[in-house]
This record gives sequence, C-alpha cells and structure tokens, in this order.
Amino acid sequence: MTATLHSARLPLKDGDQLAAIDLGSNSFHMVVARYQMGQLQLLDRIRETVRMAEGLDRKGNLSDDARRRALDCLGRFGQRLRDIPPSQVRAVATNTVRRLAEPAAFLARAEKALGHPVEVIAGREEARLVYLGVAHAQPPKDGQLRLVMDIGGGSTECIIGNGYEPLERESVQLGCVASTKRFFANGKLSRKKYREALDDVAAEFQQFAGVYRDLGWEEAIGSSGTIKAIGKICQNMNLTKGAITADALPAFRDRLLLADSIDEIDLPGLSDDRRPVIAGGLLIVEAAFRTLGLQRMIVSKAALREGVLYDMLERGSHQDPRDGAVDALMTRFSVDHAQVERVQATVLRLFDQVAGSWGLDADDRVLLERAVRLHEIGLGIAHSGYHTHGAYVLENADIEGFSRQQQQFLASLVATHRRKVAKNAFDALPDRLVPAARRCSALLRLAVLFQRGHTDTVIPRLDLRASGNVLRLQLDAGWYADRPLLRSDLTDEIKDIEALGMRLEIAAV
Repeated sequence: MTATLHSARLPLKDGDQLAAIDLGSNSFHMVVARYQMGQLQLLDRIRETVRMAEGLDRKGNLSDDARRRALDCLGRFGQRLRDIPPSQVRAVATNTVRRLAEPAAFLARAEKALGHPVEVIAGREEARLVYLGVAHAQPPKDGQLRLVMDIGGGSTECIIGNGYEPLERESVQLGCVASTKRFFANGKLSRKKYREALDDVAAEFQQFAGVYRDLGWEEAIGSSGTIKAIGKICQNMNLTKGAITADALPAFRDRLLLADSIDEIDLPGLSDDRRPVIAGGLLIVEAAFRTLGLQRMIVSKAALREGVLYDMLERGSHQDPRDGAVDALMTRFSVDHAQVERVQATVLRLFDQVAGSWGLDADDRVLLERAVRLHEIGLGIAHSGYHTHGAYVLENADIEGFSRQQQQFLASLVATHRRKVAKNAFDALPDRLVPAARRCSALLRLAVLFQRGHTDTVIPRLDLRASGNVLRLQLDAGWYADRPLLRSDLTDEIKDIEALGMRLEIAAV
C-alpha cells in the first residue's frame, strides 16, 4: 500500500479511472469514474450499509461487530480497486472515525483491508466536498445562492454556496444513526418523545440559523440516503412528486408515529435497511425545516463521494483548493514571502539531492513546499515559541482541501523545524507517514538554518547525501569559515537532529 497523501497534482489522461470511497457513519460508498476530455463518466457505484455509528459508544470505542462490518466491506471494495493506480484512488472517513478514541488502530486495519490510505476529513471539509458533488451534479445558475443539506449517519452538513463555491459551511453532531440511537435507544416511539427530541435537534440548528437566513438562498437541495428516502416516501404517499416540503412533513410524521416501535414503522417505499434509522433522519429534516424556515427541498443524486471525485479532478489541474487555503493563511498571519522563497529554494535544493536515496516522492515534495510556506505563521501570534503556535494552528484549524492527516503532517514539520524536537512530535501521524515526516523535517531544519539571516544569500556549495539515517553535508570551506554563527548553529544541529533518529556529518572542502 502506498503511503501517499495525494498532495502532488494528478497527471490525468483520457481513459484513466478514478475511484472515491466514503466511509460514512451509516453506509460505505464507492464510485468509479472514467476521465474523458476533462469530464467524468460514471462507471460503477457500490453501497453497503455498515452502520458504524451504531457501534460507537460515548467513550469513542467501536464495537467488534461494527468494526467487522466495516473491515469486511472495505475488503470487498479493495477487490474492485485492484486495477486502478493508487494515485487515482481516494478514500475519506467522516464523523464516526473522527470520534474514535483510538483512530490510528482502526485506520491501520482499514487501510490494510482496502489496500489504500484512508484520509480523515473534518466536518467543514466534508461540507465543502458535499457541496462540490451536488453543484457538479446539478449545475447552478449564475449568481444563484443555494442551500445544500447532507444528513449522514453521525453528522449533518449545511452549506450555502454561490455557483461552485461554498460561502458558509457548518457541520453539526446530528445524524440519522446517532439521533435514532440517542432519542429512541429502547426502540420505542411516542408523540411526546418525538416532540421533545425535535426541540433538542432544532436547538443545534439554531446556532447558525440566523446567519443562514440573513444570507438567504433561492434553492434548497438535500443529499445522501436519508434525504433520498424521505423524498421517495413523500412521493409514494402522494404528498409531493419527490421533493420534501414543509406541508408534507406533518403527514409523514403522523404516519411514522402510528407505530409504537421502530421495528413497526410502516411507510410506503421504506427499505428494510433504512427503517432502523428513519426516525432520527426525519427529526433532523423537520428540525431544519422549522429552524431555517425551509419550504421546499429537492433531492440530489450526488453527495460526498462525487465531491471527492471532482476534488481529485481539480487537483489534477491548476485549481487545487489547498493552494488557495495556504495563500489565505499566509495572508492572515502576514508571512514574509521573500523569506519563504529563500527557504523554499534551499530546502528543494536539498530535497532533490536526497529524494532518491530516501524514497521521497512528488507528494512529499509538495507537502514540504507547503510546510515551508507556513513555517512562520506562528510569528503572527508571538515570536517566542512561534513554531509551536504555528503547529497548533495547522493541527486544529479547518483548512480547505486538507485531510486531518495532511494537516498533522504539516503541523509536525512546523513544530520541529527549529529548537529541540519533542519526543511526541510525530505521535499524531499514522506509522506509515512518520519516516517521510522525519526526513522532511530534517531538510527543513537545515534550510531554515542556512536562511536564518532573512537576507539573500548565495550558497556556493551545498551538497547533501543520505545513506539510511545518516546525512553528509559538504560546504565550501572559505564560505563556511566566514560564517561563525552558521558554524555554531550547525554544530548544535548535529546534536539536535539526533531526536529525529538521524546523524549529521559536516565537511568543509
């Protein structure tokens, strides 16, 4: 299995296949498409009900049954992906994996079963990808504001966008599985219980309802299984032609609550695998309609997995959203662009000399470049310990286009690019990414030392060779002798770099 984080631009050609896998809290989805003349042609679609959220307890522990269902499903998905190049496959995990107490242990087994890395994405990033998928499936009119709502098993995403760009993104801890489990844990239904639950759910939407209503929208679109199921049932009850409306919801609710228990729910068009979670899903829809003032919502066939496909397509062009996100952070924290260029030129000079020996690839190079662009963002907070401040921002912010692992990779490089290296600096990373992170950190540390003066400096000789974890650095003797501060810094670095598991040897010739 490749350890790539899918950072470099993807060189796509006609006929290439792309695959996106969505490890949702209720269902796992996989879509496979063919790239043809800049467009995607859907080839295959697979969905399996896994219901991971059902097996998650309050402490973040996953039941053995839920884990087995997830791994078995990923094993089957992996068979379908065998003939697709790893760089053209992207798997993302959402709310339930985000909430695991020990996600690394699950992800290691999940990646082995699937045969590909699994990226954990934050709720706001999930919202962006959902919007991207829906927007491409139902192209918007120029200037038209749209509200998109996606109800998953563990969370609900709400987005207002203009064209293909999201303007507002929210992710709330409400999902069809989680809400059913929370409010109807014993499987019993009653009007009183439903009414009390509806008030609780509506309070979650109330946190951002004012902002959304003030911005407004011309069209509301719903995506994913719960929305599709409710739309279908509304149509089968002759309440609508497939949309969800404020007028239809009371009749839908009354029909659902004729049942005394979840097992007895009888709704036309309701599938057996949707029955156990439809009550929680309806709660969310009705609360959203009430709080946001919705009157009508149409149903989209697309959702997160399609958004992942189109995001991969953008990464294959010059429209990678991560570039814009990095630029925005640099602007926000007033980063010195000239210094970034100095450090970047130096670190790439070093990288290109050792990449072959160290097995570093184009993905590692792009992530290292992004770490360089962000390594001084902490200066916008405070000079003392700025590397720590910068790492905290990168690890905890919602950064458009990045998975949690990618942010942790960047954060580890920023945290270790100067001063002492903490023993736990790479603990948040999956084991498969630690070697590359340590090696990129070593290169960044050296580049920062060479550019400590923040002035344009010509380094006449800068030869770096790597053999295992030994780095051999050769410098011009005369140039080196004339820089006592650099000599002192590199002498200290010989000791400090040992914390990365490396040995640095310096020769002036």
